Parts: sequence; structure tokens; C-alpha cells
Amino acid sequence: MSKPNDNPADPFKKALAEATKAMANEPELNIAFSVDPAGLTNEVARLPQVSRRMTREEVMLARGTGDAFALRVRFHNEATHNRYMPQGAQARELYEVMATARCEAVGARAMPGTAGNIDAMLEAEAVKLGYDQVKSFNEVPMSTALGYYLRHIATGRDMPPAVNNAMQQWKTVIEERSGDTFKDIDNVLTDQATFAKFARQLIDDLGYGDELGDDPDMDDQDDPQDGEPQEDEQDTPDTDVGDEADDEDQSDASEDQQEQSIDQQQAQVSMEERDELDDGQEMDAPDGQPPMDQPPLQPISDADPNYNVFTTEFDEEILAEELAEPAELERLRAYLDQQLDPLKGAVSRLANKLQRRLQAQQNRSWSFDMEEGILDAGRLARVVSNPTTPLSFKVEQDTEFRDTVVTLLLDNSGSMRGRPISIAAICADVLARTLERCQVKCEILGFTTRAWKGGQSRESWLQDGRDAEPGRLNDLRHIIYKSADAPWRRARPNLGLMMKEGLLKENIDGEALEWAHKRMINRPEARRILMVISDGAPVDDSTLSVNAANYLEKHLRDVIAMIEKRKAVELTAIGIGHDVTRYYDRAVTITDAEQLAGAITEQLAGLFDNDPRAQKRNGR
Repeated sequence: MSKPNDNPADPFKKALAEATKAMANEPELNIAFSVDPAGLTNEVARLPQVSRRMTREEVMLARGTGDAFALRVRFHNEATHNRYMPQGAQARELYEVMATARCEAVGARAMPGTAGNIDAMLEAEAVKLGYDQVKSFNEVPMSTALGYYLRHIATGRDMPPAVNNAMQQWKTVIEERSGDTFKDIDNVLTDQATFAKFARQLIDDLGYGDELGDDPDMDDQDDPQDGEPQEDEQDTPDTDVGDEADDEDQSDASEDQQEQSIDQQQAQVSMEERDELDDGQEMDAPDGQPPMDQPPLQPISDADPNYNVFTTEFDEEILAEELAEPAELERLRAYLDQQLDPLKGAVSRLANKLQRRLQAQQNRSWSFDMEEGILDAGRLARVVSNPTTPLSFKVEQDTEFRDTVVTLLLDNSGSMRGRPISIAAICADVLARTLERCQVKCEILGFTTRAWKGGQSRESWLQDGRDAEPGRLNDLRHIIYKSADAPWRRARPNLGLMMKEGLLKENIDGEALEWAHKRMINRPEARRILMVISDGAPVDDSTLSVNAANYLEKHLRDVIAMIEKRKAVELTAIGIGHDVTRYYDRAVTITDAEQLAGAITEQLAGLFDNDPRAQKRNGR
């Protein structure tokens, strides 16, 4: 009997993940859904998050991104790609865009369904970047327009409106400069090495030939390497007519094999199968391949390889707006604002105090006598006295202080219900606004469980025979109230979710802290500060009833030790009514929730006061 699932998007996510792996012909490819920007590495394809509402835009964006990544994995060879990589930055950008467009065009020729999905993805990105409103080529990068144009020429498809508008700004320039180069597109598309040579020729046509560097094929002619054939490359010497004929035959055979592979792929992932996948059905793994839903062979926790979890199947990392309808979020936010009214004066004073302390360290510095920048009015006198003296410019230096991100990790357990969670939400709101004014990125996260007494994890454990010491035995719920890159105004209603009845349940601090830490180390900022607000030790009755009494507490200590040892993130904690200094080296305990605002201000300001870089700048 299938287990109940209260997230209607989960079947679609699972189906899309299996379809992506099958299309990529890579069963070991890990598929993740995240609110972070989509990306593809050697092991993980990170797709856009799909909310509970499953709007058409979300579904099409996720499917388009999954298709694009799958085609990249399937038809792209990194060694061949790097072999023909130009040296200059602009040429590299054009080369990368064309490589991506080639993979998607090859797939689109065989599977029109992928073309439609990818078009939807491109259109969503183009609209987000404002390409539907641009009126000049200066408002669109040449590389972006070239990628759109190549897809259009290679597939013969009309581009979506915003994409087409961006492409049209550069179309005339591209066509005039490329001449007859694009006439061979049909002959080079399916072979990556041949296409790489085509791309280099096109880069030269567009005026960036000086950034190409040496021709790799010329190196082969000068110093042939016998016995080291490249998988996707054709032989470059063409001095013998018979060899040319052989090369053409091999090229034709290669194209036939490529087309046959595409036909097989099309049969494997037909549009009818994709429709079935949307209904929640799973795609069977290819013959001879292991099951594609096996968990990765890696420890659950980096801090303690022996830390065990019975199942992660029912865990969720979810956006706050997915846990309530917009109308309910607005109602809850209004209730939170009512709680804020009596504290407005005190909280505003603390916020202003924090802002003054942070801005005091943002010392401006200038570089003078520069060739470009802001005109230096103080040096105009010497230009007047001697007209041959060149104008002097100055440039403001970026401060290291701004390269900082702060994460606030809030305990959303049942013991925080009432005044403590209201104060925590209010402080998170004020902190986010204050840091945004100081140009410091701020992220707000929460952690709890999806159910009391174990939820679906415990039900599975009971059905499977009650293994001894199963490890963590509950369904995690990690909530993203505000991502670091989201503006406060957009995340403002989300904080009202903490007022939602039934949200606050158990607290498993160790895994939540490790989750927040992993999110932070992937951030580009040089300085990362993680502040935890909790009201005590981790508690989950289901887990502690079948494991050692200190099972969760030990893991929390291990995670804290790992974070403080690695020193990539500065960790601080505030305990409400409970002493957390026994866990954290840098911590403070408050007895009343209303002291939280002052504690946050002092802790955060103290961290910045103790910043060695700030002390160095201030001459301390």
C-alpha cells in the first residue's frame, strides 16, 4: 500500500528526476530541487523548486531546465570541449553559449517536446532579465543573442517573444559578420569536434579571433601523437584525397550512429511517457542498469559518519510561501504586526543602534589620479593653470565589510509557541530590514518536523519490523523564510507563517544546523555569520524512545565542533530560557523572550566589532 504524501508536487518531482536521468543516459546523476540558482555539475543537476501549487510556469521551468541539463550530459564531451576552448574571456563566453545551444538543438531535432520545454525556460529567463522590453543591442549581451540565434537556425523554430526580441537586436550584426559560415550548421551539429571548429570560425567572424589562441589541430600536425585518438574528434590531416574520402565516410557513419542513438533516445522518452510521468508514474530503469532511486552512498552527516537516519524519504526543504496560501500569509503577517506594535519604540531604537555600529565600520576610501572614474573636482585648479595637464579622476574602493552574509536559524519547535516565537519572528523581521539597509545579505531559516511522534518515518519503521536503534525517526521540515538574495519586501509576509497554528512541532537541532552551514559555505561572500536562536536541547520523542538518550544532543555537539573547527562560518547562539553555552563557545542566554532583540543586536554588533579586518582598517 502506498504511503500518504501531503505534498502534491512530490510525485511530479520524482517523475521528472527519473525522466532527466533517463534522457541523460546517466542513472547515477543526482537530481535536486532547490530555491538556489539552477546548475549542473559532474554529479548533481540542481533544478528549480516546484511549490505545492505547481503552477504552469513552475512546471515548465523545471521541465525545461531538466531537459537542458539532460541533453548537456548526453551530448557533451568535456575533453573535446576543453581541447578547442579559446583563451580570451569574451571568446570563451561565446564558445560556451554555442556549446550549450548545440546540445539543446540536437535534442530538439529529435524530440519536439524538449524543444517546447526549453523554449519555456528560455522565455522565463528572458522575461526575468527584461529582454521583452529592450530596444537596442546595447541592452543584450552578444553571447546571449548568439545562443538564441544558433538555436533558431539549427532547429528552424520560431523563438518565444522575449527571446526573439533579444535575438533581433543582434541578428543583423551576426548575419553580416558571419557571412556563409552558418550555411554548414546542418553538417556540423551532431559531431562535437567539428562543431567546435565551426564555433571557433564563427568567433573569428564576429571579431574576436585574437582571443582564440593557438589552433589545437595545428599542434597535432606538428607533433602527431599516435595511439591517442580523441573520442569525438575527426582526423585533421587532409593532404591525401583518399584520406579525405575515408574521413567523409567515417563522418557519415558517425552521424548515422548519432542519429540512431537519438532515435533510440526518442523511443525511450517519448512524449506519451512524459505525460504518464506527469501523472506520477515512474520510468523503468534501462535494461542492465541498477535501480535509479537508490540513496547516495555517503554518510548522512559530515560531522558524524555514524549518525544514522532511518529514512529521508519524507524530509522536506520548503519555502515558507508553500506552507500557506497568500491570503493566509497576509492574515498571519497582520497578526504579527499587531504583536509588534507595543515593541515598536524599543525595537526601532535597537535597530538604529545596530545600524550605526555597522555603518561606522564602512569607512570610505578613494584612489586618486586615476585615468577614469569620478572627476576629481579638487584637482581642477591645476588643469585651469596648465591646460596641458590631463584631467584627474578618483575611484571609490569597495569595502570588505559589505562582503558579508548573516543567517538567522530559528527554532520552530512546539516549546517556542506563544510569546517566544512572536518575538523571534519580530526580531528576524527587524534584523533583515536593518542589514539590508547596511548592504549586508541576510537569510532567515527555520527548523521543525512535519509531524508529532515520528510521522511517516515511524510508520515505515513499524511496518518494516522495528529495527533496533534506527537513528533519527521523524520527518524533518526545514523552512526557508527568506533566502540571502531575496529582498526583505518580498519575504515580509513569509515571517507571519511562524504564527500558523500547528506549524511548531519537534526540534532536531543538529541536522538543521548542518543544513544551514552547508547553505552558507556555498555562498560567495568572504565572511559568513550563523546565528542560532533556540530554547533548549534537541527533543524528538520518537527518536529518543528507540535510541540512546543523548543521541540527538551528541550529534548537535559534533556538528558544532565541526563548524567551529573548520572556521568557514562564524557561529553564535542565543538561548531563550535555557543555557546554550554548554553547546556553543560564543553564546548568550536570556530569561525573557523580550530580551531577544537586545541580545541579537549586541551579539551581531559584537561580531562586527571583533572583525579583525575592521580593526585593521580602523587602526586598532
